[in-house]
Amino acid sequence: MPKKAKSSKSPQTAKKSSPKPASKTLPADVIRVGLVQMRCVSSREENLKSAERWIREAAAKGSKVVCLPELFLSEYFCQSEDHDYFKLAEAIPGPTTAVLEKLAKELGVVLIASLFERRAPGLYHNTTAVIEADGRYLGKYRKMHIPDDPLFYEKFYFTPGDLGFRNWKTSAGDLGVLICWDQWYPEAARLTALRGSEVLFYPTAIGWHPSEKAQYGENQKAAWQLAQRAHALANGCFVCGVNRIGHESPAGGAGLEFWGGTFVAAPNGMIIAEAPADKEMVLVVDLDRDFMDTQRTHWPFLRDRRVDAYEGIDKRFID
Repeated sequence: MPKKAKSSKSPQTAKKSSPKPASKTLPADVIRVGLVQMRCVSSREENLKSAERWIREAAAKGSKVVCLPELFLSEYFCQSEDHDYFKLAEAIPGPTTAVLEKLAKELGVVLIASLFERRAPGLYHNTTAVIEADGRYLGKYRKMHIPDDPLFYEKFYFTPGDLGFRNWKTSAGDLGVLICWDQWYPEAARLTALRGSEVLFYPTAIGWHPSEKAQYGENQKAAWQLAQRAHALANGCFVCGVNRIGHESPAGGAGLEFWGGTFVAAPNGMIIAEAPADKEMVLVVDLDRDFMDTQRTHWPFLRDRRVDAYEGIDKRFID
């Protein structure tokens, strides 16, 4: 079989094969995102003030979308099963979204904020709110995949999401939101991208068990990045993984060491920006829509999908 000739405009060689450098004036085809990597403490008020400070810094650097990490208002309380933590939950929209709506309008930025939702007595979700740059609450995504692992006892707290996979047409572009454990599931990324999302945001709280870090730590973090890079490549879109940092042990014991590493993967699967493991910061990155278009044109995975042949994908297992 003859080899396929390479186009001179292949994404690997074209001029727009990498993100554009930051500039004061953004072209229409560029989305500047600010990804907040922060340390979370036991005080809701302190966490909210910290988040506001980082959002303001991101806006000052020209970000049009700012994403906060998963459950940023508290330490990661799912390390134990404790009914007292249900007191942390709130309505969405509610008091925190009201604060963020004012901030979004003041700064002119789209905000993506992960919160603990109290839907009804005894019914709670791990939920992310999306707020438009004019201060309008656009809606929410409820985490669909809920883990239950040592120190990640989320099934005790959260009901699986029932709003499906969503895309928001915002002033900054078409944005999709998934949450942490969702990042291991190609179906979630695919269905969100198929609804038009140019960028997939994954607010995250992921880290090492300190006793496992030496033996498994490097592989665990590499797998985390690899899964999300694969989503970016397979769907020809940008993927933003937004994590927290620091050691947290709200229930005592060894706790968890969150590995930071907030990053952006481009539509070709390459990591184009990455934060360190131990530094609070806002990672500001320009995402080039034209690069996304070029990648999808020359690597046409969406075109070549056999949508007539995927019967059974909705089954737990095909016996």
